[in-house]
Amino acid sequence: MAGGWARDGAVQDQIDDTVSDAISAARARMPRGESAEYCDECGEPIPEKRRAALPGVRTCVACQSGRDASVRQSGFNRRGSKDSQLR
Repeated sequence: MAGGWARDGAVQDQIDDTVSDAISAARARMPRGESAEYCDECGEPIPEKRRAALPGVRTCVACQSGRDASVRQSGFNRRGSKDSQLR
């Protein structure tokens, strides 16, 4: 049930689009190609099990954790509600 000028199912469409964008962004950040034997950032060896589990990996776990912590979500507010605009 939509209200105002929105058609039925519009809220679910917004949710689906948000999830789809998040999946696309995550896939774009995934490594590709051949894995490195040594971390590109610190030079420590990358364990064989990590290289086998994630093809194309270029960093060790510690350096990747630091990179993941600094990733910022960029996007826009699809919801457009008054409450979300006040934040």
